[in-house]
Amino acid sequence: MKRRTLPVAAALAATAALLLTACGSGDDKASDNDKIAGADQGTKTPTASASAAGAPAEDKPDGVDVSLPKDVNLVFDWDKPKDKNQAAAMEDAANYVRAIYRGVDKRTTKDAALAAYSTGDGLKYAKTQIDVRLKGGWTATGTRRHYQATTRSASNGNSVEVGFCVDSSKFYSKEVKTGKVLKGTPSITDFDYFKIIMVKLPTGDDLWQASKVYVEAKAAKCQ
Repeated sequence: MKRRTLPVAAALAATAALLLTACGSGDDKASDNDKIAGADQGTKTPTASASAAGAPAEDKPDGVDVSLPKDVNLVFDWDKPKDKNQAAAMEDAANYVRAIYRGVDKRTTKDAALAAYSTGDGLKYAKTQIDVRLKGGWTATGTRRHYQATTRSASNGNSVEVGFCVDSSKFYSKEVKTGKVLKGTPSITDFDYFKIIMVKLPTGDDLWQASKVYVEAKAAKCQ
């Protein structure tokens, strides 16, 4: 995991899946050329500083705490691309996922990690997923595996599409009040395909933010 420190001008805002509802169309397909949906999406520069005290260094990429409870295991089973921008975008896509589940654990949509790793529709998507859990009185537990990742860059160099499969067959909702783990019958509903458009923060030190999220539910190609 990265251990980067952002310049003061790009300090992180302290105020800024769960159920698979996307900001974009779930069946939105990538085109055959280099044009990426959402590539022209602008970024929003965080303005206030955020504290990440209390977390070990490996849990604080960019100085932001993305640590999770011990019973939440997010596995990113993929190889790092050779391209510098694609590698950074992929890593921050993983941090974006961590930020969502950190919000679920902390019972808030205003954690600094969300402000750091998402913007625009990406931020809206994250807040929607967290809000569903908050209203339902649930948190998360278990292992969520992310694999078969691909990346491709937009021609402007400021946008990278990160696609990957998700296996949630061993990842469950847990009632906050009772601690009861809610397990369903394993099925194709446990497999989804995500496509996240990551955009580079102009004033950041190699920081990428999720600007759009597309989800293909019941993805047979991920089984």
